[in-house]
Amino acid sequence: MNFYLGISLVLAICFICVLLFIIIRRNASNAQSDSMTELKGQLSLMVESSNQQQQNFTAQMSEQSARMEQTLSALRQQLGQSLQQQTQSTHDNLTKLSERLAVIDRANSQISELTGQVTQLQNILANKTERGAFGEVQLENLVKTVLPPSSYAFQVTLPNQKRADCVLKLPNPPGDIVIDSKFPLEAWHELQNAETKEQQMAARKQLANSVRGHVKDIQNKYIIAGSTAESACLFLPSEAVYAELHANLPDVINASYKARVWIVSPTTMMATLNTVRAVLRDARMREQTAIIQSEMLKLIEDVSRLDTRVENLNRHFQQAQKDISEIQTSSSRIAKRSHRITELEVYEDENISDSNDKLQPSSLLSEELNK
Repeated sequence: MNFYLGISLVLAICFICVLLFIIIRRNASNAQSDSMTELKGQLSLMVESSNQQQQNFTAQMSEQSARMEQTLSALRQQLGQSLQQQTQSTHDNLTKLSERLAVIDRANSQISELTGQVTQLQNILANKTERGAFGEVQLENLVKTVLPPSSYAFQVTLPNQKRADCVLKLPNPPGDIVIDSKFPLEAWHELQNAETKEQQMAARKQLANSVRGHVKDIQNKYIIAGSTAESACLFLPSEAVYAELHANLPDVINASYKARVWIVSPTTMMATLNTVRAVLRDARMREQTAIIQSEMLKLIEDVSRLDTRVENLNRHFQQAQKDISEIQTSSSRIAKRSHRITELEVYEDENISDSNDKLQPSSLLSEELNK
């Protein structure tokens, strides 16, 4: 009995266990099914989110690609413009460079030509005769530029048989002024080539002696009493030599003043010639003063004669105006008398004689005319 009871108890326990197992398994299956459903929902949400993100990513990539395309297009355009500008700038620079090279070539040719001219000038100045001709040509050009042709002459033989380079024809006083061209080139070259102080002093002394000699020659040859002015001019065709004399050799300048020989350079010569032109103008005005005075007197006589004739003509006009006024008065009175005659009445025959005696128009008309 107990055995069967035990077996029944065991079987009951096993049945309960199996029942519990089934219940637990069913609950587990339901829980697993709910979990799968929830998982499927989450997976669906994740898929939708992934699709949305993919769409957003695709849109962003498209927009980014469009921006990149625009940027690249702008960059290509700027690069093309920059290359075009750089090409144009390079072309312009090459053109300017070619023009400058052409200018440099012309300058080189001019420098070569100038070098040849300087060499030729040095050859000319090396010869004393040609050097004197150089100074004379420069003096001649200055004089012809400033003065009228009638006021100067070149290579004039003076009464002492000395030939002057130029003579300025001025009225007395001061008279004709002689200008002689001198160029102490050797002494000037020695002064320029001197390296030591002693050599400079010696060269400067030689230059002073040379200029003093020229001043003395001009004083003795070209200042002639009664024929030329009391002074003359020494023309130095070099501003550098003239500046050296005034800067470092004032004794030579003072000696030229005492000898009444004025040392002039091309610049000061131009000022001197302008002064001479003013003197000539004043002299011509003085020469014309007598003619002007004579013409003014004649003009005054003509004006006086014209005034007299105008007065006579005015008097004739006044007389004619008076006669015309009297004629107008007479004609007015005649018109009035005629009007009165036309208004008279015609009387009978026996009274005509009386009326005629009373009217006497002829006598009345003559009286009016006499008035």
